[in-house]
Amino acid sequence: MVSLKDIASRCGVSIATVSKALNGQQDISPETRARIRQAADEMGYMANAAARALKTNRSYNIGVLFVDQRSSGLAHEYFSSVLDSLRVEAELHNYDITFISGSVGSSASRSYLQHCLYRGIDGVVIASVDFTDPMVIELVNSGLPVVTIDHVFNNRVAIVSDNIQGMQTLTEYVIGKGHRKIAIIHGESTTVTENRLVGFHRACREAGIRLPENWIRHSPFHDSESCYRVTKDLLSSPERPTCIFFPDDYSYIGAMNAIHELGLRIPDDISAVGYDGIQLSRMVSPRLTTWKQDTKELGRCAAARLIELIEHPKTAILDRHIVHGSLLEGESVRQL
Repeated sequence: MVSLKDIASRCGVSIATVSKALNGQQDISPETRARIRQAADEMGYMANAAARALKTNRSYNIGVLFVDQRSSGLAHEYFSSVLDSLRVEAELHNYDITFISGSVGSSASRSYLQHCLYRGIDGVVIASVDFTDPMVIELVNSGLPVVTIDHVFNNRVAIVSDNIQGMQTLTEYVIGKGHRKIAIIHGESTTVTENRLVGFHRACREAGIRLPENWIRHSPFHDSESCYRVTKDLLSSPERPTCIFFPDDYSYIGAMNAIHELGLRIPDDISAVGYDGIQLSRMVSPRLTTWKQDTKELGRCAAARLIELIEHPKTAILDRHIVHGSLLEGESVRQL
C-alpha cells in the first residue's frame, strides 16, 4: 500500500508537506500541491478516511440543506448550478457532500440537527428552506458551523445575491426604455422577495412612477402554471401594463404561454423581464431580458467560507458576503 512517505520520497518533499497538499491546506504553493496530488494519483494512493478523521477530529463531510418546495429537485437550474459549484469547491479541499433531510436511518422523523449528528457532519450550507422552520432555527443555533445562502441570521455567515441592486438596475433599464406602466409578479414571502421589491419600488419612486396596487401580484418561484394564471388575470384588466416583471426565468414560460393565448406579442404588445439568467432565458424567442445571478460564485463562496469556519473557527469572521450579478439584455423589452 502506498504511504505518505512513498509520495514524499518521489516528490522530494517532507511527509508534512505531502499531508498538507492532500488535505487541501493553503500554506504550500499551488504548483507543489498539484505536483504532489498528481504523484499520489499515479501511485494509486488511497487516503484512509477513518484514520484522517481520528487525527483531525473531522469527518471531512459537509452537509447541504436543500428543500425544494416545487419538487423540481436538482432539475432546478439555478440551484443545481449553485450546488455544483459548491461541490467542486468542497472537493478541492477533500470534503464530501451529504444532503440533509428529516428522514434518515431507522427513524423517519429526525430533525435536521439530528441528521447532521448522525452523519458526523462538520458543517452545513443551508441553500433553500423555510428559514422560519423550527428545525432550521435549531440547526442554526447549534454549535455546528453554518453558512446560509440568501438569508441572514445574526452571528452567522451569509452568502447573498445583490437582489436589491439587481432588481433596481433591471427596473431602471425598463424605465430607460420608456416604460412607466410596469407590473411585477413576485415570489413567495422570503428575504429574496423582500429585497427585490425594495429595489423595484426604489427605482419606481426615483422615476416618479406610482403603480396601481393590482399591478403588484404574487406567484411562487419556479411555478410556471401559477404564473400562467396570474399573468392571464393581470392582462385581462381594463388597463394593461406595458411591461411585466416575472418571479424568475422558469416561471416566465407559463406567462409567455398566457400572453400568446391572449393574442399578444412579445415585445410589440407587452414587454417581459425575468430574473436569474438561466440558460433557458437565452433559448426562448425572443430572448428574455433578465438579471443573471452569479451561481458559480454563490456556491464556491459558500463552500469556501464554511470550510474556513470548520478549519479556522477562532479567526473566521461571521459576516455577510454579497455576490454581484449582471444585466442580460435580451429582445423582450420594447423601446417606447
